Amino acid sequence: MTLKAQSREMNSETHPEDEKITENRDMKMQSPSLSELEEVLHSAPRSCRHGDEVWPNLYLGDMFMSHDKFGLWQLGITHVLNASHGKLCCKGNDDFYGTTVKYYGVPANDLPTFDLSPFFYPAAEFIHQALSSGGKVFVHCAVGVSRSAALVLAYLMIHHHLSLLSSVRCVQQKRWIFPNRGFLRQLIRLDQKLQNEELTESK
Repeated sequence: MTLKAQSREMNSETHPEDEKITENRDMKMQSPSLSELEEVLHSAPRSCRHGDEVWPNLYLGDMFMSHDKFGLWQLGITHVLNASHGKLCCKGNDDFYGTTVKYYGVPANDLPTFDLSPFFYPAAEFIHQALSSGGKVFVHCAVGVSRSAALVLAYLMIHHHLSLLSSVRCVQQKRWIFPNRGFLRQLIRLDQKLQNEELTESK
């Protein structure tokens, strides 16, 4: 067999394997469907405290903990992100926490029809700036499983380049979460957008 023929044969043998690798890579990059995501969320143990450290110096919790200024001081919280700003029973605002804590309020409703996505990047930036400056952040809504959880997932995806599924599994190790279906759809779209950006940059 000539060298040219050997080269052609080798190329024909390796080509299907290359296709298989590409196919596996594409499958790996695929965002989960809504039903797959809900299945992962349902599978986690339902355990929540008033506040849980879900990432180094990043706490996710409920409105009860957000009202406990002494408890937040004990934890060393320097920043509070309220995903239910201005809603019933949520006292959070700049005046409530005073000058010792930086406050950011997101006036979100826990409804599938509410578009939380415009707040993904500003909230992620607030968390990122706080942690980068050596601070500790408490993110909350009323119960700490839907609105606030969605914003924490968006932060992990945007600033730590985790996929949506990886972000969910990361938080699930510390706290049970279950963003509503509307928020999950918005997070899936964010996941797809970030993956497309990553693919474009790598080309």
